[in-house]
Amino acid sequence: MGPTPRRTRRWRWASLLGATALAVTAGGALACPAGAAGANVDFATHCIPPAVSGLPPIDGTTTASVSVDNTSPKVGDTVTVTYTVVTPAAGNPTDLALPADIMTPTGKVALGGAQTGSVTVAGPKKNTPVPGKAPFPSFSMTGTFTVTKAGQITLAPGDYNIHTSYILELDTPCTVTNPPAPTSQTVTATDGTPANTRAISLGSASGDPGAAVTVSGTNFTPGASVTLAGRAGAAQTADTATVTANAQGSFSGSLTVNDKTTTGVVAYEGASWSADKGAGPAAYVVNDTTPVPAGSQKLTTTVKAGTLSMSQAGDAVALSAVDFGKGGASTGALRTVTVKDYRGGPAGWSLTGKVTDFTGPGAKIDAGRLSWNPACATKAGSPSTCKAGSAGTVGLSGATLASTPDGTLTGGEFTVDAGLSLDVPAFTPPGVYSGVLTLTLT
Repeated sequence: MGPTPRRTRRWRWASLLGATALAVTAGGALACPAGAAGANVDFATHCIPPAVSGLPPIDGTTTASVSVDNTSPKVGDTVTVTYTVVTPAAGNPTDLALPADIMTPTGKVALGGAQTGSVTVAGPKKNTPVPGKAPFPSFSMTGTFTVTKAGQITLAPGDYNIHTSYILELDTPCTVTNPPAPTSQTVTATDGTPANTRAISLGSASGDPGAAVTVSGTNFTPGASVTLAGRAGAAQTADTATVTANAQGSFSGSLTVNDKTTTGVVAYEGASWSADKGAGPAAYVVNDTTPVPAGSQKLTTTVKAGTLSMSQAGDAVALSAVDFGKGGASTGALRTVTVKDYRGGPAGWSLTGKVTDFTGPGAKIDAGRLSWNPACATKAGSPSTCKAGSAGTVGLSGATLASTPDGTLTGGEFTVDAGLSLDVPAFTPPGVYSGVLTLTLT
């Protein structure tokens, strides 16, 4: 079987942004805490001053960021999160100056993408003096969460509360007006199991009974004993051989194939086949050399292998408009992609996508703010079954949209779709913003 054909398509869409206005409160700045710092984001906030102040609710803007101590955790790891409110939307509601170290902040950080929920964070009882009617100073809160699922996890600032302990115990709760707030930080979690990159190739795709086929392998464990074996469908045959991987994890060995039912060849480390420590099956056919009886005629036909290809229902997607000052989710749907796998043999396929930043009138929207929710359907009768990729961030590094696994016999027709959502920051300048989504089929 020859190399897998590769198809690439570029898709562009525009998100139209309207215009409104929102009042802004001023405040001080705070240096980012240690760790992987997130981006400062602005979001509309509704704060309720203590009842004793007699003041109405405050609708303003909070500037905040979320940082983490580890942007590449494994499932089961604990990640420390720091929520920094750079500019609170509220301030000291009274003429009375507040002394140092009487403010205790608490809050929530919203998780999205591969893992959802919230992280409870709290800060120390520490602050600089706050003059009467002055804005509250910047503050930070910390908390932790345990990674439960592999994939890209987004973190966005959430509601927070400022508790003051001076003469009276008072609270100033501030909530996100249009949750969730923009994403400030993204972590990419892995399942902790190294990817299996072992691979094999055959010197020939067929042979007579008793012929030897050359099996070459790469990315095996250096110095490991590797078993070469024939396969008849999902079952291993009696045809086996043993080779040893060199210091680079490669090998080249010979396997004599006698079993006429053989459909492929595998190679693996250990006492028995394991998908985690094996490669293949690589397609192999034993020629039928049975003599034709006298007075008979042997009839043969050939099924020709085709190609792996994809097509799309369109090349432009218009996401929904959002309002200046509010921002939020600009949504739409991916144009349906049709994948046709007519190759035959044991190889599956993978359809991945990555997106550029969205550029517009003097500004940009980061690629990491685009997320999708993939779906995949398999045409009846197809040997393979399509699996949709995980919901989550697409970004510059990309993500899997859909795939089919390797198998004894693969192929079929599939349709792939996805819901799209672009998290637009609240005060993105009005205009049209465009990004390019590149899909790659391998």
